[in-house]
Amino acid sequence: MTPTSLTPRSSPARDVPAEHPSALDSLIDATSFPPQLRAFVEVSREIRALGLLERARWYYVLVAAALATALLGCAVAFVFLGDSWFQLLVAAAIGIILTQIAFVAHEAGHRQVLASGRANTRLARLLAGTTGLSFSWWDRKHSRHHGNPNQVGKDPDIAVDTISFLASDAAKSRGILRWITQRQGWLFFPLLTLEGLNLHMHSFRHLFSPRPTTHRFTELGLVTGRFALLVAPAFVLLPLGMAFAFSGVQLAVFGVYMGASFAPNHTGMPTVAPDARLDFFSKQVRTSRNISGGRWATLVYGGLNHQIEHHLFPSMPRPHLAKARRLVREKCAALAVPYAEEPAHRAYLIVVRHLNEVGLAARDPFTCPILAQYRPTP
Repeated sequence: MTPTSLTPRSSPARDVPAEHPSALDSLIDATSFPPQLRAFVEVSREIRALGLLERARWYYVLVAAALATALLGCAVAFVFLGDSWFQLLVAAAIGIILTQIAFVAHEAGHRQVLASGRANTRLARLLAGTTGLSFSWWDRKHSRHHGNPNQVGKDPDIAVDTISFLASDAAKSRGILRWITQRQGWLFFPLLTLEGLNLHMHSFRHLFSPRPTTHRFTELGLVTGRFALLVAPAFVLLPLGMAFAFSGVQLAVFGVYMGASFAPNHTGMPTVAPDARLDFFSKQVRTSRNISGGRWATLVYGGLNHQIEHHLFPSMPRPHLAKARRLVREKCAALAVPYAEEPAHRAYLIVVRHLNEVGLAARDPFTCPILAQYRPTP
């Protein structure tokens, strides 16, 4: 799927905050709104009437209990296995559990878990630190992404970082990065083994930068404490080579799982021109992709499989997203707004193909099908 640059079909409509649809109701009768904006207001009313924005406390209590039990099981297995290469299975399990914890940190950052915003932020900071990430770094970056998904120059998630998501960035690559960019689709999953290290590096870089940031020392304590608790036992109790292998497997699994969970959400979907103004509904739906698979997909992806609904209603708890999906699909069908949903294997094929097409610009910009559509005709 080759991305296209989205521009508004009609006069720009005011962007609508997903968290305050009731504010629109008091301004003017919804029937006078542009179609997409009216659709969002109508869906929002149904969402509120069904109670889908209410907290799902018991769900997250069960998730917390399951993750705590899994971590305890890994600790027990680590002690009993001792000097054994089966420890690498424990390392892989820890990488999976840490990713699941990162999902809950993401949800707490969106105020999905607890009742108050302050409590959610504290929980998100604690859980992010547990996974080795700076919450303040992630929050700043992720907020910009939600406000401007796939918008050139505004969404940090499509900024070049080893992988180029835009042909214009691919054409600028040089040296070893150019060689990688030319093959980035095929190298995507191997590169994800380094994504965990990349996330940790960005977190430390942010926390040690002179740029003002909130709770710098709290997050430094959480992140460094996390590494001490996770890495130190491996190097104390295991042979040196096995300890390095244990740490490497944990980082690789964490990176692949994190990257593979977020990549299908927007990669290969239409990009938005830098100066384009779109209504909230169109901007969020047209740039996002869902992953089909029901409850199993929700478990594996931590709710990110319902990416469209998550972008429309960021504070909606994970177990309510599937119900919202039906309402959103109906509105999209009524307005002929494309609603992208693919099985996981198909979504990854789209991601790989898109990255390879973008990478063509690093070989020859004039052979790249994405750049070619912008080349002036003689």
